[in-house]
Amino acid sequence: MSKVTVVGAGNVGATCANVLAFNEVADEEGVSEGKAMDMMQTAQLLGFDTTIVGCTNDYEKTANSDVVVITSGIPRKPGMTREELIGVNAGIVKSVAQNILKYSPNAILVVISNPMDTMTYLSLKSLGIPKNRIIGMGGALDSSRFKYFLSQALGCNANEVEGMVIGGHGDTTMIPLARLATYKGQPVSTLLSAEKLDEVVASTMVGGATLTKLLGTSAWYAPGAAGAYVVESIIHNQKKMVPCSVYLEGEYGESDICIGVPVILGKNGIEKIVELELNADEKAKFAASAAAVHKTNAALKEVGAL
Repeated sequence: MSKVTVVGAGNVGATCANVLAFNEVADEEGVSEGKAMDMMQTAQLLGFDTTIVGCTNDYEKTANSDVVVITSGIPRKPGMTREELIGVNAGIVKSVAQNILKYSPNAILVVISNPMDTMTYLSLKSLGIPKNRIIGMGGALDSSRFKYFLSQALGCNANEVEGMVIGGHGDTTMIPLARLATYKGQPVSTLLSAEKLDEVVASTMVGGATLTKLLGTSAWYAPGAAGAYVVESIIHNQKKMVPCSVYLEGEYGESDICIGVPVILGKNGIEKIVELELNADEKAKFAASAAAVHKTNAALKEVGAL
């Protein structure tokens, strides 16, 4: 079985590890001892054979991991933007990524820590490994939230809705592609009023902030499951098209940036970047989103991370 390391045993990391264990995607390390033991004690109850090992500050135990999920860092509190976390989380994520590569030089990294696009960019720049092996999870989560709000508006099963979110993983930078969303092959734009569709888009964009306000901290069930979804797509070489934050070199008219676009995920990580035919409005929104992410990336130099 493959080996997956989840770094960070907070709510998101623990949920990601738990989903991976239940789905028997891989054996795991990097979850702290208590939570690992707690999960292992559900094996007989849930019927899985995955092995979970917890460790604290011992990167040697993560050696030879195929995929590493980075969730380390402080979560958002009510009223905070993801971008406000950069000062603290940049140092944490950079240290984690560098220590992971010492023992798993061929690992594929999945970044969840916020601000996610910038932390993905930081990991890529500080490690110097091929861009196909650095993946930000945000688009998978945002797209799942988009499909949830669409299903609520339609009164239908969320599994029968297709929808995608591209752009930055931020409350003002994500771009739910309402024009391309469908329900059982039917364009959602023919089933919902323009006003209702705008409401769905707005709810999606502040989906994380809404949960932070309700919970008093960042959400964890959907982010953890989204991380596990990305990992499973890689480990099982599923060739799924998933929106992820990846490094662009001219695609979508942008360069030197990690931002959400659809990609094909497989055993090599990013197998292909898929370029959608965006209309003029979508192109303008993507350019504005990229400009905001570039601005956040510039803060990495201000805090001495790059």
